[in-house]
Amino acid sequence: MSEVATAMSSNTEAVSTTPSRMAFGSTSRPDRWWLEPLAVALGLLAFIVYSTWAAFQGEYYEWGPYLSPFYSPLILTHWWPLSPALLILWVPAGFRLTCYYYRKAYYRSLFATPAACSVRCRPQHYHGEQGLLWFQNLHRYFLYLALVLVVILWIDAIRSYIFPTGFGIGVGSIVLTLNAYLLMGFTFGCNSLRHLVGGNVNCFSREPLGKQRYKLWQWVTKFNEHHMQWAWVSLFWVGFSDLYVRLVAMGIITDVRFI
Repeated sequence: MSEVATAMSSNTEAVSTTPSRMAFGSTSRPDRWWLEPLAVALGLLAFIVYSTWAAFQGEYYEWGPYLSPFYSPLILTHWWPLSPALLILWVPAGFRLTCYYYRKAYYRSLFATPAACSVRCRPQHYHGEQGLLWFQNLHRYFLYLALVLVVILWIDAIRSYIFPTGFGIGVGSIVLTLNAYLLMGFTFGCNSLRHLVGGNVNCFSREPLGKQRYKLWQWVTKFNEHHMQWAWVSLFWVGFSDLYVRLVAMGIITDVRFI
């Protein structure tokens, strides 16, 4: 009987410490698990604050052959009195907001649902992507628009080498070229694109153009394997690209020409 009583006592203690009964933020993890969500939150908030400010400026977004990616493609029309960036940025913003990686990033870091693995999250009643979360289902459609923007940004990158005096290479040319490349890498690593080119196929050899689709799927997978890294580097580089063009246009710094 004493053994049974001891077993029942230990079971009661186990139940009382199960995750469902733990307080918010409780965990048995001994590591500094909070560092990653904190760094992610600070990074996301820093970009959101700067990009929002830059988008509403409506000036200093162009210098010579350089055009800020926040304002590309540049749409100037009399019926829009606000900054032209606001006509464009909803596309990349929607693409990143609904991105599968970014969902994980801001769900954890900004909403603590959960903040990290094995850490008690806030009480929640998740019923799928309904209500406001229905917006997440638009990711594949934002992908189509993002692919168009990638082409436009590469055109901007090429134009950045064409100065009034002819062909040239400046620091801005390199900055905008890297920006187009990094955003291409992030977009091509999209999970929706990977599914589009091959994720809905059970057997490539039995599909039309199966060999070509398989090679394309392998190519997209290489980007997808490092999707998180592409997401962060491209995020901060696009912000830096805007900042560089802005500082040159304001005359605060001088663009260095190599050729």
